[in-house]
Amino acid sequence: MNIDRNPTRPVQIGSVTIGAEHPIAVQSMTATHTQNVDATVAQVNALHEAGADVVRIAVDNEKDAAALAEIRRQTNANLSVDLQENYRLAEIVAPHVNKVRYNPGHLYHHERTKTWQEKVRYLAAVAADNDNAMRVGVNCGSVDPDKLNQYPEEDSIGPMLDSALEHCRHLDELGFTRYCVSLKDSDPQKVIEVNRRFAETRPDVPLHLGVTEAGMPPDGIIKTRIAFEQLISRGIGDTIRVSLTVSNPRKPEEIAAGRQILEDIAAGRVRSVVDYGLDTLNIISCPSCSRVENEAFIDLAEQVKEMTRYAADHAITIAVMGCRVNGPGETDDADLGLWCGPKFVNLKKGSESLGQFGYDEILPRLKRELDGLIAVNAK
Repeated sequence: MNIDRNPTRPVQIGSVTIGAEHPIAVQSMTATHTQNVDATVAQVNALHEAGADVVRIAVDNEKDAAALAEIRRQTNANLSVDLQENYRLAEIVAPHVNKVRYNPGHLYHHERTKTWQEKVRYLAAVAADNDNAMRVGVNCGSVDPDKLNQYPEEDSIGPMLDSALEHCRHLDELGFTRYCVSLKDSDPQKVIEVNRRFAETRPDVPLHLGVTEAGMPPDGIIKTRIAFEQLISRGIGDTIRVSLTVSNPRKPEEIAAGRQILEDIAAGRVRSVVDYGLDTLNIISCPSCSRVENEAFIDLAEQVKEMTRYAADHAITIAVMGCRVNGPGETDDADLGLWCGPKFVNLKKGSESLGQFGYDEILPRLKRELDGLIAVNAK
């Protein structure tokens, strides 16, 4: 699947460049105590060996910062530092990392007499002096308090978007453009909406995608996957993080999950109906998993792809879903949807159910419906 990416500018992070036409980078973050140098180095290197393009480490105090210097000496990974609440630590850690991440909502916790603009000016200067990229990391749970007060309590997207755009404008005014932005929430639908709106306003700024508190696999992966499918299929997103609740030895699973999601989106194997912006036939099928109740689903997906080749030039979406969990709802947005049960395939036209058919009966009926859509669209 050839996806037209947003025309974002390139941002270099050590040996990796995100944005523009560069491949979508996959990131992760250590879960060890930063001051435990041996454990943190082991985790950084494990993530690096698993294919992490960037590994983020949290620094909350001067002891963490001192540990980071030693960690840097023991790894070749591209490192990002997550400045928690003490933004002044930037000048101590910047020489040892490739990217500095700050949260606009956390800039109020220290030196409250200074404006956030002064603090960002300082951070941009430190980053520039140390050849660092920056990430403006906006999270739903720690939004700039001034922004929160300007929006109704039920509007959680408005303050996040406003804060991100304001910080982008300020960094641009300072002449620092080597930055990306992240807008994260624990609700995949809010992640989709806020990133979509940001990308419409600032298509030039690379976006780091993620769902916070996604949880344990497989649910955490599914929740993240749905957000990524909807955004990346629209060309939105330049680097990703799959945040999973797993034990330290299992942290590389985040990288494997991220790579698999990207591969599946490119191949049209998705759990939600996505719009790739194509004016041609769009066949999507969910990645096979333990929820599939009949392995004939996999063969059926291939048969659908083969049978419908004659309709390649028609802008019609056909979704083939493998289970009763995702199938009924996720096929609603497709022109024609198939969701597979143990013995029957359920056929839908949009949200309308057309009945159940045996695995050996479904293809002729699907063709009849497809021909009908082609005839209607031709009028």
